[in-house]
Amino acid sequence: MKRLHVLTLLLFCAIAIGVWNPFSYDAHGQAALTSPDFQVDPFWPKPLPNDWVTGNVGGTCVDKNDHVFITNRTADPENLTPNEKAVGRPAPPVIEFDPEGNVVNSWGDFKVVPSGIHDCYFDHEGNVWIGGNTDALAQKYSRDGKLLLQIGTKGKFDSADNSEKAPGLNSSHTLLNKPASFAVDPTNGDVYIADGYGNRRVVIFDKKGNYVRQFGRQATKDETAQGVGGAFEQVVHCIVMGNDGLLYVCDREGKRIQVFDKTGNFKKNITIGRRRSDLPGNGKPYWILLSRDPGQKTMLVADGLDEVIWTIDRESGRTLRGFGRLGHMAGEFTFLHTIAMNSKGDLIAGETIGGRRVQKFKAVRE
Repeated sequence: MKRLHVLTLLLFCAIAIGVWNPFSYDAHGQAALTSPDFQVDPFWPKPLPNDWVTGNVGGTCVDKNDHVFITNRTADPENLTPNEKAVGRPAPPVIEFDPEGNVVNSWGDFKVVPSGIHDCYFDHEGNVWIGGNTDALAQKYSRDGKLLLQIGTKGKFDSADNSEKAPGLNSSHTLLNKPASFAVDPTNGDVYIADGYGNRRVVIFDKKGNYVRQFGRQATKDETAQGVGGAFEQVVHCIVMGNDGLLYVCDREGKRIQVFDKTGNFKKNITIGRRRSDLPGNGKPYWILLSRDPGQKTMLVADGLDEVIWTIDRESGRTLRGFGRLGHMAGEFTFLHTIAMNSKGDLIAGETIGGRRVQKFKAVRE
């Protein structure tokens, strides 16, 4: 019994000084393959109806009723195999699941929604925002699929000749260039758009779709290496607004999260490591979630390079723990793309190229 007390005391001391963390890394310095915080639910969602087949899952979001919405790219020909096209049916652009994983609604016209449909974001009024990583549209829908607002013109890009192939101008007050993500300010309805794949900016419009301001530009290699704020590599992939008004922007290929205030003043960079200690450089932040506590103490970051979901201390930027690995089995990821969370703390993860699915990870409660 005395020996047990000694071991307990040593274990407590090790945890207190940060020498041993059972929730972060294994003995080889690798991010854990499983998580003490989440457990994959292999039976969610339920089988899709009508022989539907999903393509790349471009976005995941959760409404106030804990219904999960995904945006689906089956309109893009390369998203389905020849056999899937012959035997199955392309799933609709937007699919709604109830908490148990049953399909309860679907909507969207592939001729109207953005091509390369990207993101799925609920604003404070319960409306859904989507964009397109091969298009030039930002659209706001009601949760049942009524188009409420469109920013940009389908097929007309903010480029020298308005084509997709020309370099982005990063300047238009009416046109976009492959927008990726959205954040809406609940205080005034301004929408912040990560514009994104073709441009390298965060552009802000008011609630009626009128241009307000923008910040950001293409980074040089030196600026990326030096962590210069407001200079983005490809892609400006996600944007999240904290309760304190700070903006967290995924500079995906720059391998950092850039933090700004609402007017675009740069505050700091946050970087993430690699899943294995023998791999060089930083991970790639694809998507960000801020924790649900009022102070938003932590943030979850989807790392599409190492296929890991990291938990990070928001204030210090310190990586606390992470789980996941590349693979096709339940709980593994192939092209981890977006993450969302319901009111219970359950995590929803969407995958694109090679994965083309959505998974649910139940929050572990002691």
